[in-house]
Amino acid sequence: MADLTFPEGLHYSAEHEWVARTDDESVVRVGITDFAQDSLGDVVFVDMPDVGDTVTAGESSGEVESTKSVSDLVAPVSGDVITVNEALEDAPETINSDPYSGGWIYDVRLSDPAEVDALMDAAAYRAAVESEGA
Repeated sequence: MADLTFPEGLHYSAEHEWVARTDDESVVRVGITDFAQDSLGDVVFVDMPDVGDTVTAGESSGEVESTKSVSDLVAPVSGDVITVNEALEDAPETINSDPYSGGWIYDVRLSDPAEVDALMDAAAYRAAVESEGA
């Protein structure tokens, strides 16, 4: 686990998604964490929500398929999907190589901005991952 990254300034869910604030305080970017991509193995397909879909915190918003499993994307926040990372359609492995930048999955216009503040910071997420015995 020493080589996994937990960038400061992001917010993290217990389901291993990250949330980054954007220049528009009502919009956040969502992806899966370095720990999640490492656990999944080689990502081969990402089933993303569609632009215009409404996602609800704690509910499935898509799937990430790897060579060894399929995992639900669990929305860390609620709102309307305004952008998806279309580059993942042709290069889903970007999630493995660059989970916090090029491997982002979708942007959400928040229905409740307070949900972001309820997520973990980097230190709390690292502690949660370590306590899982990873």
